Amino acid sequence: MNISQKTQLSVNVNKVALVRNTRHLGIPSVTRAAEICLRAGAHGITVHPRPDERHIRAADVRELAALMKDWPGREYNIEGNPTQNLMGFIRAVRPDQCTFVPDSEDQFTSDHGWSLGDAAVRDRLRPLVAEVRALGVRVSLFMDPVPELMALARELGADRVELYTEPYAAAWSGGDEQARRAELDRYAAAARAALAAGLGVNAGHDLSRDNLTPFLRAVPGVAEVSIGHALIADALELGYEATVRGYLHCIEAAFTA
Repeated sequence: MNISQKTQLSVNVNKVALVRNTRHLGIPSVTRAAEICLRAGAHGITVHPRPDERHIRAADVRELAALMKDWPGREYNIEGNPTQNLMGFIRAVRPDQCTFVPDSEDQFTSDHGWSLGDAAVRDRLRPLVAEVRALGVRVSLFMDPVPELMALARELGADRVELYTEPYAAAWSGGDEQARRAELDRYAAAARAALAAGLGVNAGHDLSRDNLTPFLRAVPGVAEVSIGHALIADALELGYEATVRGYLHCIEAAFTA
């Protein structure tokens, strides 16, 4: 992989669905939000349909799949736990990428990566990874920034890892420069290990306009960032189009000397 290639932006639209689900009016529209973001230059759309459908619903997954057919070259990424409801969506929709996330059914939000040091976890994931790849779908595993686990992800057959970035975001908002640097060093080491193992590198969770550029400057080879909560929060103030362009500017700044 060419690590100088600019990072792609995938917009997670879960929070649009969360607002819509508070009423029975069908607004705001998830597909309309996705379309505006794509028109503004987003490289992809991400959804994480949880079993309780508290935000993204099964109908959203199908409607977004239909929308994405009108956007060749843009990527559709579906996240979730493959032992819950994810595999049905992957078999039916065959997105460009699926991201395996080790969430429990009642988990508030994703907060840890796969424990690939556990042989039982690897044995459970291996046939699922193989099935998804056989469908022609790229597989990414949601991972903590632990360098020694990257080779295990590759051994399972994964194409990419998505580095779970909440610890970095927390250090950034804390304002302690030493803590920020320590986190960036951890993520850089994990990314280098992933690249050395032949994996692509994605990243996501609590990335924002404030912390995205320094992350991408420090962490090599990040192919894609998936951003939802902060981006949708920004869009409430700025609008989808201006917000997406703002995040694209943050990415551009990371690759500008």
